Order: sequence, then structure tokens, then C-alpha cells
Amino acid sequence: MRDIFHEELDAINGGLVQMSLLVREAFSDATKALLTSDLALAEKVIAADAAIDDIYHELDARTINLIARQQPVATDLRTLVSSLRISADLERMGDLAHHIAKTARMRYPNCAVPDVLTNIITAMDKEGSGISEKMTTVIQYGDTVRALEVDKDDDEMDRLHRELIATLLGDSWDHGIETAIDMTLLGRYYERFSDHAVSIAHRIYFVVTGEYAVEKS
Repeated sequence: MRDIFHEELDAINGGLVQMSLLVREAFSDATKALLTSDLALAEKVIAADAAIDDIYHELDARTINLIARQQPVATDLRTLVSSLRISADLERMGDLAHHIAKTARMRYPNCAVPDVLTNIITAMDKEGSGISEKMTTVIQYGDTVRALEVDKDDDEMDRLHRELIATLLGDSWDHGIETAIDMTLLGRYYERFSDHAVSIAHRIYFVVTGEYAVEKS
């Protein structure tokens, strides 16, 4: 019975890894669609969000069922409860990629991102992609070293977000209110994407060590 239980635990973790890979792909594709006004790619990201949601619901049902049947304790219970929260974070990350793609679709055939902010969005995409790649490793292998790195990497995403907002508020901004609103929302999507990855990294750190990662000041 214990072998079966741990096989089910491994299957749940495998589902979380699968979700994280889909989220990484959606995030990358959404930014590409945003910066290149690629309507087909934006539509692909929007449609693919349903697959992430399906895995989320399936994993939650399997996790709750396993808790009810096995009544786990200690590390096993910590793992299962954390998996519920991790899947919710991943689902939200998928939603944020979906929102980025919808912005690309809404402004098509024009590019939603003005030239003055292209470099910042590109940098935010690079940072978010790197963070989500580390996040996948953390989930798959319980890598506590990488978990702490995700927390530190989020500092750069926060810096880029502040730079974007400063540009929008600067005297030289001349792209209108509508574009400013779009970019404010987009900046928030990227910043929140990174925050959810940090939340996941903290949860994995707790599962592995039984201790909470030190929060950034």
C-alpha cells in the first residue's frame, strides 16, 4: 500500500511538472505574440489555457482523494497540501500568460508595446522565462538551492517593473492614456507571474526542509 501511495504522490508531482512546462511555453509564446503582433500565436496561447486549467482541476481532485483515502501525516501531508497550493499558483501563472496574449489580440494588427518599452518587456520576458525554468527544476527535483535563487531573481523582475512604471510616468511619455493603461496592466502581469513562481519555490523549500524560506525585506 505504501508503494502505491508513493506512486500516486509521484504522479501528482509529475502533473505539477507538466503544468509548469505548459506555463513556461504559454508565457514565452504570449510575449512573442505581444512583441510581433502574431495573432495566430496569441490565439494558440489563449486556447491552450484550457489544458492548464484541466490539469489543475484533475490534480486537485486526485490530491484531495488521496488525502481522504490515506490520511497522510508529517512530510506526506505537507507534500499533498503544498501541491494544492502549487497547482493554484501554476493555474494563475497560466492565466497571466493568457492575459498577455489577449492584449496582443486586442491591439492587433498594431503592436501593443511602443518602441520605447520594447527593451523592458523583452527583459521582463527573459527574466520570467529564466525564473519559470528554475521553478520547474525546483518542483521536479525539490531543489532548495534553486528555490532560493528564484527568490533572488524576482528582485530583477521587480526592478524592471519599477523602470516600466517610471517610463509611463515620465514627462517624455507621448503614447497616450490607452497605451499607458495597457502597459500598466502588462507590467503587473509579468511582475505577478514572477511572484507566483517565488510562492511555489517557497512551498517546495518548506516541503523539503520543514522550514520556511527567509522572506525578502
